[in-house]
Amino acid sequence: MKFILTSLTFLALIASSTQAAKENPQKLKSILGDDLSGWKVPAGNDKANWYTVKDGVLVIQSGPKKKGSVLWTEKKFKDFIVELDFRFGEGTVDSGVHVRNRDQIQIGISGSLKRDMTCSPYIPGKGYPVEAKNIKKLLKAKDWNTMRIRAVGKKYTVWLQGEEVMNYESSSAIEEGPIGIQLHGNRNMGIDYRNIKVAEL
Repeated sequence: MKFILTSLTFLALIASSTQAAKENPQKLKSILGDDLSGWKVPAGNDKANWYTVKDGVLVIQSGPKKKGSVLWTEKKFKDFIVELDFRFGEGTVDSGVHVRNRDQIQIGISGSLKRDMTCSPYIPGKGYPVEAKNIKKLLKAKDWNTMRIRAVGKKYTVWLQGEEVMNYESSSAIEEGPIGIQLHGNRNMGIDYRNIKVAEL
């Protein structure tokens, strides 16, 4: 019995070490440079400046027509971790990170619920099936916040300021797709992103 338990413990340690190696922060690579190279920029951005990069910061600002859009990566990803910093700007901030498709990890105020749902998954057709935990305590309203999203198969896991706050398995998840940063329409808002990095698992 002791040998069996020891073997199981050893196997568990190997599995844990393998997962940790997969998620080694050293594997994270920046996908935001000095400009929007590597991203599919929405038509009209050259005049409206919804998305601009200034000193390594992705500045997102709604225009006078309050048009919504998504800034997608040119590259598609399968299993991955994306880590980024975000900072709320002015207005009613409603943004988020799209995970391969229209599945989204919310950042800011939900248009439908009229309250902050940061780190919760928004799934088209389902709304918010689960709500992230401990957000009021962790979220900084006027400073930089660090979010990490892990997408493995259909499972999404989210950390805020290093604390795990959400797990969800999405039936609408797809195997491979780009990562997107959302600018919600029909509102005046601004939000900044920086240190956007991805590790493929």
